[in-house]
Amino acid sequence: MKYLVAVASLAISVSACAAGSRIEVWKLEKPDVVGGHQTEVLGAPKTMAETGQRGLCFDGKSDGLILPVNPIEGQALFSIEVLFRPDSDGPEEQRFLHIQDEQERRVLIETRVANGTWSLDTFLRATDADRLTLLDRTKTSPANRWYWAALVYDGKTMSHYVAGKKELEGAVAFPPMGPGRISLGVRQNRIHWFKGCIAQVRFTPWALAPEALQR
Repeated sequence: MKYLVAVASLAISVSACAAGSRIEVWKLEKPDVVGGHQTEVLGAPKTMAETGQRGLCFDGKSDGLILPVNPIEGQALFSIEVLFRPDSDGPEEQRFLHIQDEQERRVLIETRVANGTWSLDTFLRATDADRLTLLDRTKTSPANRWYWAALVYDGKTMSHYVAGKKELEGAVAFPPMGPGRISLGVRQNRIHWFKGCIAQVRFTPWALAPEALQR
């Protein structure tokens, strides 16, 4: 009997672990609910449909969403992928995804826009001493097109990708985050607004291999 109880407990434990290890996919179809979460809507993000993709478009001035959840809470490893279309006439510096917890640990995915092109900028901050920015302004892509951008953390190294191709990587200590919030289309302190559209955000609780990334 003790053996059966132990097996049953193990099965429940494994099941719970598996349930907490699923890829979470947020499709941005309407501004008031994203990923099953009620949002705080800033401005008036608009819906759109283009080549089968449904998304929300942000004006680069006052449009954004804030959700009272940290989708990577407690994760030592993670991958964040975003399907988005940056506009060529947006502000130079834009923070279109910002996660922050109660200890002020931060994850940011950003763009730098110039001359009809954009560069990916990613950032992790655990403390003032443990932080890393990945940005190379010579690595550019044409604006006004859809792209998958990804930030991957394997417990030691942060890497970022555009269309499945690695651009940069670097070592940084980043412990699992606690409870917090995420904003889309703007930094949480409501500066550096994003101009363009976001169709989907994917959160994976492990470090995806390059060949497994969305393209």
